Amino acid sequence: MRQPLILQRILARRDAAPSGEGWRSPIVMLMLMVVAMELSHATWFTLLNNFAVNEVDFTGREIGILQSVREIPGFLSFAAVLLLVFIREQRLALVSLLLLAVGTASTGYLPYEYAFYATTLLMSLGFHYYETMAQSLSLQWLPKERAAHGLGKIVAAASFAAIAAYCLVGGLKYAGVDFRHIYLIAGGLTLAITCWLFLAFPVFPEKVAQRKTLVLKSRYWLYYALVFMSGARRQIFLVFAGFMMVEKFGYSVEAIALLFIVNHAFNMVLAPQIGKLIIRFGERKALMLEYIGLIGVFATYAFVTDPTVAAVLYVVDHAFFAIAIAIKTYFQKIASPEDIAPTAGVAFTINHIAAVFLPVMLGFVWLQSPSAVFLLGAAMAATSLLLSVMIPRAPVEGHETIFARRGMQPAE
Repeated sequence: MRQPLILQRILARRDAAPSGEGWRSPIVMLMLMVVAMELSHATWFTLLNNFAVNEVDFTGREIGILQSVREIPGFLSFAAVLLLVFIREQRLALVSLLLLAVGTASTGYLPYEYAFYATTLLMSLGFHYYETMAQSLSLQWLPKERAAHGLGKIVAAASFAAIAAYCLVGGLKYAGVDFRHIYLIAGGLTLAITCWLFLAFPVFPEKVAQRKTLVLKSRYWLYYALVFMSGARRQIFLVFAGFMMVEKFGYSVEAIALLFIVNHAFNMVLAPQIGKLIIRFGERKALMLEYIGLIGVFATYAFVTDPTVAAVLYVVDHAFFAIAIAIKTYFQKIASPEDIAPTAGVAFTINHIAAVFLPVMLGFVWLQSPSAVFLLGAAMAATSLLLSVMIPRAPVEGHETIFARRGMQPAE
């Protein structure tokens, strides 16, 4: 019996060998996947507080529960590797995008407390498992000598999509479109792009078969530490920097949205250039620059009194985080090729450990002294600076830190 044309195309794409060149290359697929992700994710976050308050009648109690529910899949990202026994990473990334799309599209149709928790959990599951797979695939697909530049392009593509999402939300709200249809449009765009990716791109073969079990190795300890500190610092930026802009300086929703757009516009331009600088100067120097800059930013946050200066700090803070690409390329250089996928899941979980308890703890500190929260952020950046000094100038497998002897057999 003759197969339908669309099924023939799907099977042909699945078995096709990648050219590695042109628009059907791995880097293009990674960029399009991140665009699909951001269209839903940025829209969901932009509408979150207004939808929760105006449509679902949430108070601070329910918002706190919702944020905890949202972080559950991130904390459990390590379990993604267990699914690789049944499905390839590339397919799991696309399935995760489908879950993100469905979770986003259905949000506006279920404006009830427990339904909002459920759609948030679905959206977050798709987002976090996509992020885990995308990080693993990018480190496998991008050549080590050009990985930082490629990752910079992916960050730039994400920023472009986020700006598009902000403009989409703003334009639709101005036109009087309700929450239900905005969520549906954003989720529908993600769904359409994901389906097209499934049909248009081949299944890229694994250069090295990935382990299907969890990997936690002592020789990766510096990478784990850098990831943990990065997650902790990011919580201070995400939770308290924006909150300060509103509470202390009275920034409006429009002003905060404009800051988001400026942040992403800078990333579109700077991220690929940052990738080139990492290639030229190495991960050690790049991360040292980031952490020295963040020490200054957080210390200034603690005592800033001018709203314009605060806005500049917010943009600079966000720009420095783009240099965190260097943490990924550092791991790419020291890792055994078969460890990349399982370690990506473990790293994502480590990154989210701080998200579970730090916002709550620092919330109590904020009530006593907002400056103390940012001074703690400066201390975290200083700790990261000390860790970055331990990165070799030329990290490779078996020479993961300045304490490891070059050429030493890696520990299993």
